[in-house]
Amino acid sequence: MKFHPSVIIFDVDGVLVDTRDSFQRTTLETVEFFVGKRVSRRELHRWKNRPGFNDDWKLSTAWVNAMGKNIGYEEVKKKFVEIYWGQNGKGNAAREKWLLPAANLRRLAKLAELTVFTGRVRRELDYTLDRWKVRDFFQKIVTVENVKRPKPAPDGLLQILNGRDPSVALYLGDNVDDALAAKAAKMPFVGILPRRSEERRQRGALLRKLGALTILSDISELESLLKS
Repeated sequence: MKFHPSVIIFDVDGVLVDTRDSFQRTTLETVEFFVGKRVSRRELHRWKNRPGFNDDWKLSTAWVNAMGKNIGYEEVKKKFVEIYWGQNGKGNAAREKWLLPAANLRRLAKLAELTVFTGRVRRELDYTLDRWKVRDFFQKIVTVENVKRPKPAPDGLLQILNGRDPSVALYLGDNVDDALAAKAAKMPFVGILPRRSEERRQRGALLRKLGALTILSDISELESLLKS
């Protein structure tokens, strides 16, 4: 890294939030509900390696139908949402973990403008930001509902830039669509993939091929990277 970004744009899932027991688990449980048999995280990440599957509802629907079923998107989405939220706040949403402590965010906010571009809908993001009390660190937030075209289109990134040179920004993400969005926006990109994880085994080389400057094992490593 030979530059110091003035705007840092975070993806949420897999970057700021550990979703292995929330969104990933819900995807597996949704697919298993419709197909009647167990599926694996390895298979899940094979799907996530494909462009256009940043949306877990879309991914779940495609996966279910690829296994010989004929289930519509709205039906799959309804079951996914039901499993994710659960009853009385006891669904898989409650299992997610915030990964970047407030102290780190406070220091990063002194280095650059902090923003978010996520494939989540607003309800899902609001729940997380309010639960972990981190909303005020982010100067601009763009969800999938704020763009005409979702990732891998660069619309959300360009909306945050608002006419500024993309080279002054840095996007941090964990999947193919994040990297493609950054590439389309001509914006520097850094991947976040946990060390020794299935995600890193399957996607590390792919993100580099798509232009990632480097791959961090944890978002907390960003501060050291910027200071170096």
